[in-house]
Amino acid sequence: MADSNARDLYWNMPSNKDKALMLAKKQLPDFVCDAINLEGINITVPEVQTLLEGITIGGHKIEDQQITLNQAYAWDKIFKWVKNDTFKLNKENILELHKISAKEEALEWGSFRSGSVTISGTDYMPPEAEKLPGLFEQMVTDSYSYKDVYDRAFFIFLTMARNQFFYDVNKRMGRFAMNGLLLQEGFPAINVPAKRKLEFNQLMIEFYELGDLGPMNKFLRSCLDSRIIEIMLQ
Repeated sequence: MADSNARDLYWNMPSNKDKALMLAKKQLPDFVCDAINLEGINITVPEVQTLLEGITIGGHKIEDQQITLNQAYAWDKIFKWVKNDTFKLNKENILELHKISAKEEALEWGSFRSGSVTISGTDYMPPEAEKLPGLFEQMVTDSYSYKDVYDRAFFIFLTMARNQFFYDVNKRMGRFAMNGLLLQEGFPAINVPAKRKLEFNQLMIEFYELGDLGPMNKFLRSCLDSRIIEIMLQ
């Protein structure tokens, strides 16, 4: 449960779960649009809004429209968990989110990968599949060493991305976990704008190679809209 007296240590925003959840729901079309554009699916915000209203759109493959909707369904699951105060950073919830967001897209969905993977653009090799359950538990345990809620959330996202727990949808899953944690604690979610795709990809490649969280931490903080921070501070 979020601590109503808690504040983040960077912007000094007070924890307010109702307000953070309201803001995230209003941003949902942007969250979905940017996430899929980062993956190379060029659908606009108005088109996402149309899909969310249950209307198919022309000029796009059916599978791309389904991937788009799957991201919205995953967000809806997070919103329900947070509203009911039941979001937990555990294997069961993460696998359930992957089952929703990666359906028909990944080689396997709803389970950790069962084989090896590589990451394009880097020589870094993610850990072997049999180590993943232990690495997930270690990640959750290690996350508690971070005093600032955003530092902890960024650590979760980046560690999930670097460990590649799944055959596909790893960065998106890391961001779902990151934002579920932030919302559960009463702080605004972080959206990575598609217009910053090149910067994001370059920094992620560097992170995969070196494992240094610093540059990505700075980048992710710069993605939080100043208007959102002002609303939280009111």
